Amino acid sequence: MLTKKQLTLLDPATWDDRNDSYYLSLYTKRKNLERTLALRLSEKNETYHHWRVFTSRESGVCIVFDREKLEAHLDAQKDIMHGPVKYMMLSKMRKGGVAIEDLPFLKRHAFTDESEYRIVYPSRRTIGCKHIKISIDTIRKVSVNPWAPDAFFGIIKETIRNISGCEKVKVGKSSLIDNKEWRRIGDRIA
Repeated sequence: MLTKKQLTLLDPATWDDRNDSYYLSLYTKRKNLERTLALRLSEKNETYHHWRVFTSRESGVCIVFDREKLEAHLDAQKDIMHGPVKYMMLSKMRKGGVAIEDLPFLKRHAFTDESEYRIVYPSRRTIGCKHIKISIDTIRKVSVNPWAPDAFFGIIKETIRNISGCEKVKVGKSSLIDNKEWRRIGDRIA
């Protein structure tokens, strides 16, 4: 993403939540499309859940976007849909009232913790991915996995800073599981 300065939307068929990918395939069929590609983001600040579910023990980064800049950029893209996912209970889904246009942005209520924001590209061609160019100024910061060893964090930070255009991107290690300020406050209380 940083090297190529682009977002990459992929086929949802490989997603863990098969209900989710099924709705996107229904949308593709009903709209007479060849493929619907997507990228999943989160509207939430980092959480323990996100690190544990979406990364392995010591790898992974969280890229925080400037939402206003990213949405303005996506609005200017041809044929790109984007927005927050709506989480639905089965009881509500049984009652109907859901339109075909809603399917790319629906998910079961059990996944609410994700607070997903989705970028979708409906395609009339059979393609494997869709690249969307982005400006580096849409990125506010890169947060490195809190379990990453410090030496690993240093290498990641240096690597990012060596990417053309990323010299000023804020890079930090997540303090989610080891926050110095949280500890100082505890010390004051004790």
